Amino acid sequence: MKLINLLIATGIFIIWACNSGTPSTTTSRDSLISAKPATPAYDTAILQASFQQADTAYNDYLAAQLAPIRANFKRINSISKWTSTSTKALEETTEGGEATFYYVNGVLEKIATRHFGETFQQLTEYYLLNGQLSFVFEKALKYNRPIYYDSAAMKEGNDDEVFDIKKSQVEETRSYFNEGKLLHQVNNQDCGSPFSSEYLAGEQKRFIATFEQLKTMR
Repeated sequence: MKLINLLIATGIFIIWACNSGTPSTTTSRDSLISAKPATPAYDTAILQASFQQADTAYNDYLAAQLAPIRANFKRINSISKWTSTSTKALEETTEGGEATFYYVNGVLEKIATRHFGETFQQLTEYYLLNGQLSFVFEKALKYNRPIYYDSAAMKEGNDDEVFDIKKSQVEETRSYFNEGKLLHQVNNQDCGSPFSSEYLAGEQKRFIATFEQLKTMR
């Protein structure tokens, strides 16, 4: 519990990697973590799933098209009692992970995946609208050093830092879909600048392939 208590006492700083004048912000502990160990092997912070959260509008040039996607995101993440859920193990990273499927009256509304590695953890939430992918919210907590990196490992590696949760960074990516097409993507380290059509096409392929694979696991 030492690491979680340290995080609660200090918070996590999100560093925005641009010089647009947007100030750095601090994520409150309640919106970032829950007091639960990530894996049996490690005592660390857990990225918190979205709950009763409205989407952040970084760029409103597509406001009308994004409005129903944002409304659906808020509707789903405000559900406090699911009719049923199921969880499946994922083995794609060194420390494992899981996929959780959320249903209301037999209808799949959301899929959330968690992946844990030695240098990061990632939470990805997939929101459905009329049975199709509507919104993907990725949150990645990137550690300054591998989670096992103590003072002995630091000396052995001729390094000058140990694993320190206070130096971890949070990267968030929001992706908006309409009828299978990725309309828009925003990254909190990219200042809201529009991505190229080629890049969005690649991201669309990545998300759709993963989403379809997850649905086969139900």
